[in-house]
Amino acid sequence: MTTPPFDPVSERDIEIVSAQLGRPARGVVGIAARCVCGAPTVVATAPRLPDGTPFPTLYYLSHPAATAAISRLEASGTMAEFARMLADDEELRLGYERAHRAYLADRDSIEHVEEIDGFSAGGMPVRVKCLHALAAHALAAGEGVNPVGDLALTRAEWSPAVCECADYTVR
Repeated sequence: MTTPPFDPVSERDIEIVSAQLGRPARGVVGIAARCVCGAPTVVATAPRLPDGTPFPTLYYLSHPAATAAISRLEASGTMAEFARMLADDEELRLGYERAHRAYLADRDSIEHVEEIDGFSAGGMPVRVKCLHALAAHALAAGEGVNPVGDLALTRAEWSPAVCECADYTVR
């Protein structure tokens, strides 16, 4: 198996992600997307955490400005709108099913964990449950891989091309 092309994770990345999350980062195996300034935006997390807990969320949105923007979308009812779109648009539904399979393949390329076999994230392949996970997948995999994640990023009042990072230079 091959691992998706994540940036290797450095000690500094772990420090930044821990600051972004407000807690120690766990199980980070790579940086799947970065802000224009180079700070982590999406981390790739091991399918099994160091304590043995199965963890289905491979792509985890860590950037506070991105997380806040996606939270605003969720609070505005966008998930229900996207769910209706998914029900009504066969092309979107097929793309979302492909995104689900791509997510599973990426995670399984790191480690296959029986307890989470077939479960991806964000409600894929049939529901829209967590825009954070879907946006993280879209940022990590690139435009066109996760159509619902792409929609969320299009609607978000945030872009990885505009730095909104905290000052992580203080240690």
